[in-house]
Amino acid sequence: MAVVGRDPRASGEFLEAAVVAGLASQGVDVLRLGVLPTPGVAYLTGALAADFGVVISASHNPAQDNGIKFFGGGGVKLPDAVEDEIEAEYRIAMSSGTPRVAGDFGRVSDAGEEQERYLDHLQATVAAGQSRPSAGATGQSRPLAGLKLVVDCAHGAAYRIAPRALRRAGADVIPIGVDPDGLNINQGCGSTALDALAEAVIKYGADAGIAYDGDADRCLAVDEHGEPLDGDQILTVLATELKEAGRLAGDGVVVTVMSNQGFHATMRDAGIAVIETPVGDKHVSAAMRDGGYVLGGEQSGHIIMLEHATTGDGVLTSLHLLAAVNRRGLTMAAAARMMPKYPQVLLNVPGDGSRLGPGLDAAVSRAESQLGGDGRVIVRPSGTEPKIRLMVQARDAGLAERVIGQLADAVRLALADN
Repeated sequence: MAVVGRDPRASGEFLEAAVVAGLASQGVDVLRLGVLPTPGVAYLTGALAADFGVVISASHNPAQDNGIKFFGGGGVKLPDAVEDEIEAEYRIAMSSGTPRVAGDFGRVSDAGEEQERYLDHLQATVAAGQSRPSAGATGQSRPLAGLKLVVDCAHGAAYRIAPRALRRAGADVIPIGVDPDGLNINQGCGSTALDALAEAVIKYGADAGIAYDGDADRCLAVDEHGEPLDGDQILTVLATELKEAGRLAGDGVVVTVMSNQGFHATMRDAGIAVIETPVGDKHVSAAMRDGGYVLGGEQSGHIIMLEHATTGDGVLTSLHLLAAVNRRGLTMAAAARMMPKYPQVLLNVPGDGSRLGPGLDAAVSRAESQLGGDGRVIVRPSGTEPKIRLMVQARDAGLAERVIGQLADAVRLALADN
């Protein structure tokens, strides 16, 4: 049995029909979940004991894009090797020109009511996390009581689920980005475009704002002044909360090499180890499982809380972030200041990363030397575009700008020489 969900982009309607028909033609029973966040499909894959789950979504990409994600049994993302096998089987089937048809057809059922099961799960996790005495008047079943929030759902998969989840937890919710027409997903809204959220927070005098991407597997926040909080700052709040509750397994948190140096300094002061991986939530998830850690994530707001979810869940993350802030009696701006943020400069140099050669190592070493051991330099080929991505962090923004300019020149020279 398989569960299938999607986000509201227009192409998802006919892609869902094709996926469901293909699965049923091979004898697979299908539960059609409708429009649901990617992590909701992951959760229901496990909760309903499905053999696998399918999500039709292009996440934070614009409406003209789309894609298909798979979850294995229990709602865990498939390893790269398994995805490669699926693609190879697909190519063989396409080249043969003779589709295989199962002897028995699967049955297709609409199971939109199972979204309530996901909502109940979200509520249960945040209620359990408030087991300690509250600093304010928030009750265990309403840990967000007293908070006025603006919530930007990016005209995406969370447009119904997220406002309901936050209201159930006690918040006064002002939703925006909740009118999907199939074409406006992520369009000037959501976690990739925080200006609309910031303006709404100031307009309505809200305590904070939360933004999800199109499939709601990530979230970012803005404070009461409209200033953004990134994934590192959100992880700081969550890691500190779990550490104080004695629930931070291994007293460690997993992040990528793109994490801010300010995060490392804050975690060091809190007695929390930082485990680094290459960029990508799959790497974060794998390191968490290998090391037995329960918290990890990326600056993009893709946060994994393995106590409660098998993958990044934006709605879950926002509930726990807001509950922690509310329990402590903090403003969101004060929560952001828990992590002093080093200035970070990003720059893309057009070119083929495979042409970079070892000669660039000396330039990277010079850049690191200029930072005096109190910063970070990253040079990596893009995984999706013919570009080399550069990142420099330093305590001083001017120094970061100078160093990245010199590094970009060295990259261009290395490309020209090869």
